[in-house]
Amino acid sequence: MNNSSSKRKILVTSALPYANGSIHLGHVLEGIQADIWVRYQKAIGNDCYFFCADDTHGTPVMLAARSQGITPEQLIERVHREHFQDLRSFGIEHDRYHSTNAEENRIISEEIYSELKRKGHISRKSIEQAYCEKDKMFLPDRFIKGTCPNCKSKDQYGDSCEVCGATYGPKDLIDSHCALCGTSPVPKNSDHIFFELARFQDFLKTWIEDGGHVVDGVRKKLQEWFESGLQAWDISRDGPYFGFKIPGEEDKYFYVWLDAPIGYMAASLNFFDGDRKKFDSFWKDETAEIVHFIGKDILYFHTLFWPAMLNGSGYRTPSRVHVHGFITVNGEKMSKSRGTFINAGTYAKYLDPEHLRFYLAGKLGPGMDDLDLSFDDYTARVNSDLVGNLINLVSRISTGILDQLDRTLGTVPQEGRELLNELIHQGIKSGTSEETISNIIKNSYENKNYARAMREIARLGDRVNRYVNDNAPWKLIKEDREKTREVITTVLNASRFLAVYLYPVVPKISEKIYKLLGLENVPVFEDLDLSKVLEKTKVNSYEMITKRVDEKAITTMLEENKRSIPVPSKQEDASKEAAVTTAENSEISIEDLTKVELRVGRIVEAGPVEGADKLVNVKVDLGELGIKNVFAGIKVAYQPEDLKGLNVVVVANLKPRKMKFGISEAMLLASGEGESLSLFVPHKDAKPGDKLK
Repeated sequence: MNNSSSKRKILVTSALPYANGSIHLGHVLEGIQADIWVRYQKAIGNDCYFFCADDTHGTPVMLAARSQGITPEQLIERVHREHFQDLRSFGIEHDRYHSTNAEENRIISEEIYSELKRKGHISRKSIEQAYCEKDKMFLPDRFIKGTCPNCKSKDQYGDSCEVCGATYGPKDLIDSHCALCGTSPVPKNSDHIFFELARFQDFLKTWIEDGGHVVDGVRKKLQEWFESGLQAWDISRDGPYFGFKIPGEEDKYFYVWLDAPIGYMAASLNFFDGDRKKFDSFWKDETAEIVHFIGKDILYFHTLFWPAMLNGSGYRTPSRVHVHGFITVNGEKMSKSRGTFINAGTYAKYLDPEHLRFYLAGKLGPGMDDLDLSFDDYTARVNSDLVGNLINLVSRISTGILDQLDRTLGTVPQEGRELLNELIHQGIKSGTSEETISNIIKNSYENKNYARAMREIARLGDRVNRYVNDNAPWKLIKEDREKTREVITTVLNASRFLAVYLYPVVPKISEKIYKLLGLENVPVFEDLDLSKVLEKTKVNSYEMITKRVDEKAITTMLEENKRSIPVPSKQEDASKEAAVTTAENSEISIEDLTKVELRVGRIVEAGPVEGADKLVNVKVDLGELGIKNVFAGIKVAYQPEDLKGLNVVVVANLKPRKMKFGISEAMLLASGEGESLSLFVPHKDAKPGDKLK
């Protein structure tokens, strides 16, 4: 933490939501985490800006628009309005929420590309792709359809089967054809443009190791990619493609991941009204700070490609990249079928968004650990720690008791000043030294250890509640009105201090407390000052600050999420029917089944597969059979880093299958599909190589 008295200049970003779907609680988690940090920085007086944008380019957006009979521009405009509203409903207030399909983004993307090219960091290579001779175009995987090579379902895309979940390459499809005209594609070479990432290997190693840009857990994860060697990055796509054309090229477009992070820069340039001097004061000035908040699923792009692109084009690199884990619901990955894949708009319709901010803050630390939203725990924590402990401090004395005192404060007695002093200056042992409680809370916010901050604030709330109970103003007022007025004055000033501490997490609640006290300013940490106590002033009538959690509302919200699952189209129904028919026509005998050899395997290595969104490459130890290589289409439910050391059930005698990514020598058994997919796990005492029957 910078302890200098000078004001810091900070530019903060959160990852860009993709423009072909709704905001869900995973996006909300990140937005809240970043917003808390930004609000804290502003509340201590730093010059801090918060930027984000919709990620709008790529084939999925183009296809989604086509299926709805509208243009991509119309789709992203509609989605942008929805995203902006959903994020705002959770108190996530960007200084600018922009779009990557903006003129500023096109200009900066072209500038960065041109500079990288001028410096020799861009190369060309011919690669083979599917080509439609009728439409005269190269076909992305999603523009190719055919029969699934695994379950024989018809009308499946060129990268994966929506019926059985198998992942494959376009060449593996049976009777493949262009999704636009039905013509069979032919192989054809096309020149693609690459960013030579390997040239930046030494720079990136230094950047990752020095300067506190990432935490230790992230640093260790990145070392794995260095060990396997950094590869040139394909930054071009053939048309048709919804995106920016590459300067000097014919029908070539920037790959979405090139211009997406540049969207951070574009949003800031838009906010600064095109003023390049202000823009450069952040993006070219190392005295400023640039802080990114991202999920661990996009770590590769933000800690390797992005800093290399910036460094190679004359811009400064991020000061810090904060990486968070995923959010689970009731102990499981978010699942549409269970109604726990929760859209932000549906949550906000039934439950208080500030309750979620409070709950998440109580569990958020500086690391990459996943975070579980248990609605039983959520109800208990909000009703007890927020409403019961902190809000009741205000509500229990701000109605009848204050009305009897003409809603007028008195003075803070000596005992009250000692209590208020505790809330700011109390010394707390921290390691080998002692810090004041206010500094501990501030440092916890600064270091993104919100859980520590919330624990300390709750402890202070307990202390003030003891003061209230010891003085029992509801009894005292019958004996001594002026002594009661002193107690009430102390408690409301204490509540004001707690509102300051809580402001980054629950801004609306804190602002309501300030409004009750007749204060018009936003809570800031400068208000934690004994010389600024409120005395002999009239306070406003009490208005509801927040309610307890309604458990019926949680049930209703979850039920609506279940009902919002899209009904399968006739096309999808036909595919499923075809899969069932295929299964019926390919019955196997018990003799066939006995040929399948199931064994326990331990995953000793797992990593992503470049160019495949759904595949994970795992090495499985099968005991006496050795280690086998497997490409498994499970990334939608499992991240590679979570698989290492896991015991699984493996079809060990499967005939090796050649895929475009390599040889797959076995198969992992799993049930379910999508986010609910679950690997079969053997008994806890099973060992690698054990046979299963």
